[in-house]
Amino acid sequence: LGCREGERSCLDFYLPATMAQVLPIRFQEHCQLQNVGINAANIGFATLTMESDKYICVREKVGETAQVVIVDMADPGNPTRRPISADSAIMNPASKVIALKAGKTLQIFNIEMKSKMKAYNAPEDVVFWKWISVNTIALVTETACYHWGMEGASEPVKMFDRHTNLAGCQIINYRTDKEQKWLLLVGITAQQSRVVGAMQLYSVERKVSQPIEGHAASFAQFKMQGNQSESTLFCFAVRSATGGKLHVIEVGSPAAGNQPFTKKAVDVFFPPEAQNDFPVAMQVSPKHDVVFMITKYGYVHLYDLETGTCIYMNRISGDTIFVTAFYEPTSGIIGVNRKGQVLSVSVDEANIIPYITNTLQNPDLALRMAVRNNLAGGEDLFVRKFNMLFGQMQYSEAAKVAAAAPQGVLRTSQTIQRFQGVPTQPGQTSPLLQYFGILLEQGQLNKYESLELCRPVLQQGRKQLLEKWLKEDKLECSEELGDLVKQADPTLALSVYLRANVPAKVIQCFAETGQFQKIVLYAKKVNYTPDYVFILRNVMRINPEQGLQFAQMLVQDDEPLADLSQIVDVFAEFNLVQQCTSFLLDALKNNRPAEGPLQTRLLEMNLMAAPQVADAILGNQMFTHYDRQHIAQLCEQAGLLQRAIEHYQDSFDIKRAIVHTHLLNPEWLVNFFGSLSVEDSLECIKTMLTHNIRQNLQICVQVSTKYHEQLGTSSLIEIFESFKSFEGLFYFLGSIVNFSQEADVHFKYIQAACKTGQIKEVERICRESNCYDPERVKNFLKESKLTDQLPLIIVCDRFDFVHDLVLYLYRNNLQKYIEIYVQKVNPQRLPVVVGGLLDVDCDESIIKSLIMAVRGSFDTDSLVEEVEKRNRLKLLMPWLESRIHDGVQEPATHNALAKIYIDSNNNPERFLRENQFYDSRVVGKYCEKRDPHLACVAYERGQCDEELIKCCNENSLFKSEARYLVHRQDGDLWALVLIETNEYRRPLIDQVVQTALSETQNPDEVSATVKAFMTADLPNELIELLEKIVLDNTLFSEHRNLQNLLILTAIKADRTRVMEYITRLDNYDAPDIANIAIGSELFEEAFAIFRKFDVNTSAIQVLIEHIGNLDRAYEYAERCNQSDVWSQLAKAQLQASMVKEAIDSYIKADDPTTYTEVIEVAGNNGNYEDLVRYLNMARKKTREVLIETELVFAFAKTGRLAELEEFVNGPNHAQIQQVGDRCYDAQLYEAAKILFNNVSNFARLASTLVHLGEYQNAVDGARKANSTRTWKEVCFACVDGGEFRLGQMCGLHIVVHADELEELIRYYEARGHFDELIALLEAALGLERAHMGMFTELAILYSKYKTSKMREHLELFWSRVNIPKVLRAAEQAHLWSELVFLYDKYEEYDNAITTMMQHPVDAWREAQFKDIITKVANIELYYKALSFYLEIKPMLLNDLLLVLVPRLDHNRTISYFTKRNHLHLVKPYMRAVQSLNSKAINEALNQVLIEEEDYQSLRASIDAYDNFDNINLAQQLERHELIEFRRISAYLYRGNNRWQQATDLCKRDHLYKDAMQYASDSRNTEIAEALLAWFLEINRHDCFAACLYACYDLLRPDVILELAWRNNIMDFAMPFLVQVIREYIGRVERLETKGEEAENEKQEQPMMMNEPQLMLTAGPGIIPGAGMMPAAGMMPAAGMMPAAGMAPMGGMQPNMMPGGAPAGFQQGGYM
Repeated sequence: LGCREGERSCLDFYLPATMAQVLPIRFQEHCQLQNVGINAANIGFATLTMESDKYICVREKVGETAQVVIVDMADPGNPTRRPISADSAIMNPASKVIALKAGKTLQIFNIEMKSKMKAYNAPEDVVFWKWISVNTIALVTETACYHWGMEGASEPVKMFDRHTNLAGCQIINYRTDKEQKWLLLVGITAQQSRVVGAMQLYSVERKVSQPIEGHAASFAQFKMQGNQSESTLFCFAVRSATGGKLHVIEVGSPAAGNQPFTKKAVDVFFPPEAQNDFPVAMQVSPKHDVVFMITKYGYVHLYDLETGTCIYMNRISGDTIFVTAFYEPTSGIIGVNRKGQVLSVSVDEANIIPYITNTLQNPDLALRMAVRNNLAGGEDLFVRKFNMLFGQMQYSEAAKVAAAAPQGVLRTSQTIQRFQGVPTQPGQTSPLLQYFGILLEQGQLNKYESLELCRPVLQQGRKQLLEKWLKEDKLECSEELGDLVKQADPTLALSVYLRANVPAKVIQCFAETGQFQKIVLYAKKVNYTPDYVFILRNVMRINPEQGLQFAQMLVQDDEPLADLSQIVDVFAEFNLVQQCTSFLLDALKNNRPAEGPLQTRLLEMNLMAAPQVADAILGNQMFTHYDRQHIAQLCEQAGLLQRAIEHYQDSFDIKRAIVHTHLLNPEWLVNFFGSLSVEDSLECIKTMLTHNIRQNLQICVQVSTKYHEQLGTSSLIEIFESFKSFEGLFYFLGSIVNFSQEADVHFKYIQAACKTGQIKEVERICRESNCYDPERVKNFLKESKLTDQLPLIIVCDRFDFVHDLVLYLYRNNLQKYIEIYVQKVNPQRLPVVVGGLLDVDCDESIIKSLIMAVRGSFDTDSLVEEVEKRNRLKLLMPWLESRIHDGVQEPATHNALAKIYIDSNNNPERFLRENQFYDSRVVGKYCEKRDPHLACVAYERGQCDEELIKCCNENSLFKSEARYLVHRQDGDLWALVLIETNEYRRPLIDQVVQTALSETQNPDEVSATVKAFMTADLPNELIELLEKIVLDNTLFSEHRNLQNLLILTAIKADRTRVMEYITRLDNYDAPDIANIAIGSELFEEAFAIFRKFDVNTSAIQVLIEHIGNLDRAYEYAERCNQSDVWSQLAKAQLQASMVKEAIDSYIKADDPTTYTEVIEVAGNNGNYEDLVRYLNMARKKTREVLIETELVFAFAKTGRLAELEEFVNGPNHAQIQQVGDRCYDAQLYEAAKILFNNVSNFARLASTLVHLGEYQNAVDGARKANSTRTWKEVCFACVDGGEFRLGQMCGLHIVVHADELEELIRYYEARGHFDELIALLEAALGLERAHMGMFTELAILYSKYKTSKMREHLELFWSRVNIPKVLRAAEQAHLWSELVFLYDKYEEYDNAITTMMQHPVDAWREAQFKDIITKVANIELYYKALSFYLEIKPMLLNDLLLVLVPRLDHNRTISYFTKRNHLHLVKPYMRAVQSLNSKAINEALNQVLIEEEDYQSLRASIDAYDNFDNINLAQQLERHELIEFRRISAYLYRGNNRWQQATDLCKRDHLYKDAMQYASDSRNTEIAEALLAWFLEINRHDCFAACLYACYDLLRPDVILELAWRNNIMDFAMPFLVQVIREYIGRVERLETKGEEAENEKQEQPMMMNEPQLMLTAGPGIIPGAGMMPAAGMMPAAGMMPAAGMAPMGGMQPNMMPGGAPAGFQQGGYM
């Protein structure tokens, strides 16, 4: 303790150091699946899969819900749970894709995309499947193996058929090589008390299989030394009856140029305690070429792939690791064991080579692996071998060793210097070049090697070699190498700088070689920022065009690489306006606000140097953020007036410039006004007209036309009017009038057109426009006195001012325009014109001539109306007659002429009847007041019904109206006049009955009239009408329909007349009338009709159904004596339940047709005797099944068993089975017995016999029936009858059916036959068909009625019972011991433990409890168990704790016992787990040891386990009453570098030895000298001398000499001083010797080697020269010890003082 490495102890109380064992593997537990919520029962080969080291997939069932748990090994604490029901689930090795198998259905889902990728229904069961790559699944069935690709829609492809050696095997693995050319199927089977492995190796190319005995296998790619390509190796392990073997062979033929791999077969060692162990998994590490093999018992084996040497073997798991995968991060193996631990094993790269070298003592294998896999740890081997070969001058071999040394341990500058120091033999290649040649063959040179090799190559001018090596990537490029190459070739140096990633030098080379365009690309690529402005300035000096390109590259991204202003300044320095313009146009194309100053600068330089360019830039409108006012002034100065106006903001500037329209583009100027405000635009227009109206009028008109909506039409009109420019106003308004809706615009346009003489335009607008104010325009045109009145005529014609127009024209003597108007403009206005002329008393001849002259179309009615209003109708008579003479058929013309004839009484009736063209309504209306008769004539001619009826009613012309209605035959018209609200209805009806119908001979008119009366619902009037027609012996008296109608109307309106009409009339439809009478409840009248016409069946039906008098019906049937009449009567009697009378009537009718109803009614009323008579009659007529069936039942009901038996034994069609069932239901068991026996229905026969009490016969019948239902019925009957023996015989046939067992048990239990039921089930257990339900129910019965037998039953048959059901029964019966037993078997360990703790008296058993507690899933039960043991079995608590050590949270456990103050009780447990070095455990145990005052154990605990609060414990022990504990406190202070406190505490307790030790360990001179001073204070000179020896290297000789001299103890200090002098002398001697050796070597060796600087201090064993004294204040160096065998004084031992050992000096220190 406290000694430094390499330092020897000076006192005998220093302890030797220990060395931990070095292991070649790294073992890691990644997670515990039970801790992330995985049930232990679901951790197994059937439910857990691991296709790679990324995911673990577990199928679970929580309650009734099946789910799949996906554990992402990157985040194992957050598993993903999905509700998926499947038989198997495997995750893709690389992505979140899952494959699911349910039965024969296979599906692949993408979990992240939540979509189904693929599905397939296999024709046979898939017994094993596995991902063999990221997109391929291998499927194994009972007969063949398939590969199923994840891509596309392809189905599985068959690869090969399974070999017979795998028949009956459980498939456990499927492997392929890298290219899937070799396939391997692995299975196991149990044979002769051992597990036998069977494998099938298949070659895809050769399509052949080879059976192999083996348990685990893997493929590997291995490149042998000297081979060009890799070999495919097949590794497999087998445990046969004779032992284990590992085979490594090469499959297939070796590649061209490859040496074949030598087959390896090595023994696999299995420990004696693992006799049944065998390999279960194998993975090959491609990084280390090591084979990992896992066995069933949890052993891991490591073998070298090349030699087959066993490297390491040990047990890593106490439980079977049932699934493994390749562990990619460390190139090892990862697996899961039965407990849910996820474990990985990999090669420890830092330790494997030392382990092979030191532990296995196999340096050859260590060297081979170190070289092959570039592993560290064998550096000393290579260094020794290199030095040996170099010393033997085998430089070539030494160079090979240096090149092959792993991790480049020998490829250093020192090695190069050693080769450089070897002289070159004449005619031979220098060793240095040989060394470099070997390195170039093996790969790339490092930095120093590259420099040393290239330096002479460049000196010799062999640059091509350098280029070749760079192309082959043989050199490590560096900045120094680039600097070296640059002197010879800058381009080649650029390539070196690029490879070495030296951005500054690369960019410098690009610039020097003129590759400016690559500078930006490279800088972006390597994220380096050079001074681009400086580079640009240099480029500009050389080539401005390239400078432009470079500048554009600097700003081509969103974020410029250099400041744009600085770049522009560079262009300005060289006066490159064109290039600067090109650059800025590209750089400022995004038009950002922040670029405004640069935009201004660009335009400014071009306006001054090239105005055309500036004009083009402004014309493209690329920029918007420049100084517009400044640019506008520059534009005006440059003569770009248009651009200046565009940029001016002040209206004064704009008006000043805009008047020069001759200098501006008119089109642009018009568009420019669109950018001005309304006020500015109007002011500019005024300014332009004021400046030069003739020059600017056209532009002003164009502007006004385009922007009149924005500027306001009225404002523009005012401007033109203010300048009296009607021409401008005409052109302005002419361009907008066609699109404007403003009345004022149209009026002003008409006004302007008149002013400018544009009469045609005035005429057009007046004709086409709808927007002007017609009154205003009419008045304007009247006032204008135009020479052409056509515009006025158009306005008046369009807006109905014709009357005013006629008055205006007639009074102004413009009659010709009136003729023009009516003849050419609008002839339709003739009526209005004629009216106007009549109003002004125009001469009739003029009017007539005007009318005759107009040939166009006009409205005659309007003309007649105008003339008629003025009582001048005769004026038109000549014109009208001429039109009729011309063949005009226009109604208006004929109407007008009719009116003239009526008024003149010129034979009007003849005209009205003969003329076919007048309008009847118009003329009729005209006649109503003049002559109603003529109105009726006109209305009748035109069938104007409503007008005629109205006219007749008003003038009492009912006779004419009646004749018209009868003749018209219009139902709607009749409905109108016959409506009840018509006050004229009665007189009209009278005229219809008396006059109209009497006159007519047309039957259609009569029919229509009758129908109208019926529709109007006038029955009395209709009877009156029909009696007139039918009974008065008219032409229609024998009309059938009229007679029917008369009777029906009487039925509806007057029933008292019905019988009279039936008697008087003969030609009517009797059946129909009778049915209608029945519907109207006139039953006697209906009966009279049927009897009158001899319809007997209908007559008796009326008596039966409507009159309801069966006696009259019987008398009527007797009188008729017809079969159909008797049948109807029988049916009625049957419905009246007169069964006997009905059957008699049926027999008289000889009618069996309604046998169904007879059977039903007779059966319901129990008239089976009468039914027998009826059925015998019916059976003679027809042999129906129902008749014979009912006859059999009637025999049974009447007790005629002899006739029954005779009938069923003879030929018949009866349904015997059905009748038997009915007899059984009716308890007619004797009859049923006959019937069931007849049809051999033994099931029903057995039931019948049970009811007859014949139990033995019933059992025989049940045996013949062999039906579960029958067995149950007979069994239950036997139980009820007390025949338990027969009941048990039946019960044995019932209990084998699980569905019937529960009902049987309920039946027995409900009747209290518990023992008989138990006996029945006990007897049934031996049956061949015994099932789980029987064992379960018997266990439940035991729990209820015979608890003593339950435990024995469960121990025998626990695997055959339904454990959950029995659990509930046991819990209800409080059978706690049995409940725990069941919980244990059902793997519900949590419940088992809970039950034992809740009922310890009955359920707790120590061994059982400790066995189960380790299997629980709920870790809280561990701590409940501790509480339970603490209360019930405290002395066994440590046994429980030791069992739970791997599972407990020890910090929580310690906290629990601390709170309960029972730490002393669990001291053995704390000692057992202290190896975990937990802080809580260490502190708790230390506290217990302190309380027990066990300082030795406390000291051992502190030394062994350091994870506790050292200072707190030290402070606690510092005040302890026992000195040993205070000594431990000082020890703790010392361990925490609190040297002062440690030494002070030792001083206080006079622990001199400890104080000296701690002072020496502190390496603090002050503490050591303070301790010496204290020894002098207490006069312990012997301790002073011992302290000088212990703290030798800390003490200053001058201080010691002073203290010894002042305290007169020079004798005690003299050994120390002698040692110091000897040491200093030795140092000087060594320096002199080293100097001489160095001088000699320098003379012998011409080249100076860089050797490390020698240390000036001497090591142990160097004897200083005599007479040397250290300089004043000089201290001995750290680690200095006296020479071997030397004593401080003559003859004095190191631990002795003068005069012998002092009194009281002991091992523990001075007391």
